[in-house]
Amino acid sequence: MEELLKVNHVTMKFGGLKAINELDMSVSKGEIHGLLGPNGSGKTTCFNVISGVYQPTEGNVFLEGKQINGNERYAINELGIARTFQHISLFSTMSVLENVIVGQHCRTKSGLVSAILRTKKERQEEQKMVERAYELLDFVNLTHRAGELACNLPYGEQRLLEIVRGLASAPKLMMLDEASAGMNSTEKKDLIQIIRAISQQGITVLMIEHDMKLAMSLSDEITVLDHGSKIAEGPPADIQKNQQVIEAYLGKGGVARAK
Repeated sequence: MEELLKVNHVTMKFGGLKAINELDMSVSKGEIHGLLGPNGSGKTTCFNVISGVYQPTEGNVFLEGKQINGNERYAINELGIARTFQHISLFSTMSVLENVIVGQHCRTKSGLVSAILRTKKERQEEQKMVERAYELLDFVNLTHRAGELACNLPYGEQRLLEIVRGLASAPKLMMLDEASAGMNSTEKKDLIQIIRAISQQGITVLMIEHDMKLAMSLSDEITVLDHGSKIAEGPPADIQKNQQVIEAYLGKGGVARAK
């Protein structure tokens, strides 16, 4: 399969701590790729490097062969990477609909003058953004929540709204950081269908996930980190029986590692 994302020999240091240690990872176009590992293994740090929150101490990140590290976060979003966060990051005092509209702004064409003068072109683009926002809300069954404040949504629906806001930027790569966290079993089943539907639209998915059953059922390929280093990579069937992975999660002898 054709490569979309390449993390090439990336190291991320915070003082004397190596949060990521010489990581190599490749994500193919169209796949659902799981990034797994115990707490503190470097997964979210990896997401932060890819999305431009951090600049790597060493190494580079490439999207479709183009180096993207060194760019600002908004520029990386414009290049085609959207993400959610482990801790929900919505515009809480804006409506559900407004959150999705904001997510589209990196794809708008109207300039400042058009916005001030309310030109016909600007009004037409605004109408298209509203229509697209409703389409996306319908995709996750949140249309009925459009006028509500984002902060008033139940936790699981806030998670879905964050995904929708990311999709609004028309990404090539959708990065999901613990999307199922705090969801009940019914919500997780719905989330699985949504992630599969995203993939079927041709959007590549890279996800951090603690729910191993969910990750194994969804992922085409999995990369496992431990203490910032890659310890395994391959299809779910191989990862499940990998001894290093078993020890990373359970410890030697099968004793559960403290969280």
